[in-house]
Amino acid sequence: MSVDPEFETLVKLYYQDLYRFGFSLTRNEADACDLTQETFYIWANKGHQLKDLGKVKGWLFTTLHREFLQMSRRQERFTDEPISDVVQDFPQVSADVVNRIDAQTMLKVLGQIDEGYRAPLVLYYSEDLSYKEIADVLEIPLGTVQSRIARGKMHLFQLLTETNHSSCQSK
Repeated sequence: MSVDPEFETLVKLYYQDLYRFGFSLTRNEADACDLTQETFYIWANKGHQLKDLGKVKGWLFTTLHREFLQMSRRQERFTDEPISDVVQDFPQVSADVVNRIDAQTMLKVLGQIDEGYRAPLVLYYSEDLSYKEIADVLEIPLGTVQSRIARGKMHLFQLLTETNHSSCQSK
């Protein structure tokens, strides 16, 4: 049985990004691998249905996210909140705090944030997707994406300043 060269190209292009997204959702290497492999399995069986190949990345991320939701059987729902309701709560983060954050600390802190906020943050910062693309991937309204990213940033800031403060005290 030969492997389709286009399929191999897709795997090479997107496996690492999908795995990172899966890991950010599950916080577990094995589950992230399973989600990523399942996503490519679904692509192998249904990818031919996608008419616009320019949307492959979004399709793959959407599929992985759906599989995550199915895997976790998550029942909790989040309220839709307009960005204007939370804008006054945005934290002001100084450049020195941002510069002191390393990748491992960021992964640890992201793991402490609720999945509803974590997924949009990872897609925005790590995968460089627009709010619209994130809304499509997560299948939620654009306003909800904006709200979750804003609130996720607040949670991140709180956790990072706690982490940074405790690491400075231990020195």
